Amino acid sequence: MPRNRLQIGMNFQGLDKMQAASDWTAEMHFQKGLAGASAEVIAAVQDTPTNPVVTEAFMLPIVASEGPQAFADLLGHEPNVEAARRDTARIGLAMTELRKVAPESGAYVAESSYFQPNWQRAYWGANYPRLPAAKARYDPGGLFSPAMALAARAGARMGSSA
Repeated sequence: MPRNRLQIGMNFQGLDKMQAASDWTAEMHFQKGLAGASAEVIAAVQDTPTNPVVTEAFMLPIVASEGPQAFADLLGHEPNVEAARRDTARIGLAMTELRKVAPESGAYVAESSYFQPNWQRAYWGANYPRLPAAKARYDPGGLFSPAMALAARAGARMGSSA
């Protein structure tokens, strides 16, 4: 959440709408933003692939679901697909409202969503264009290639940007 949302008189109606639209609770983590950090800390972060908007963030809102571990082939621990679909829809409604409040605020990759739209911009921001060269240099065999990762070579799996 960008620090400009802290201006005197700024309201958080969008966050209220987020909860009302989805009947979902969001967590607000104030320790994850860097707004107000020292110039030294900001410079250190800017020397990483982290999305630069984190230097202006005062909070990380988390909208998530949780439940017991599920295993398709373990009797009594099967996934509840109906509940997962319901939770996914409610989280989507909440995130739609949150993006209205802070549309260009990015996303924290360690608290990421497999369904994150425009994940390259959300996770890496202006740093994304320089990351494929680093990926090719340090992981030429594509050992680390989750769905939302950089491709080390042509034909390697890459997540969708939609």
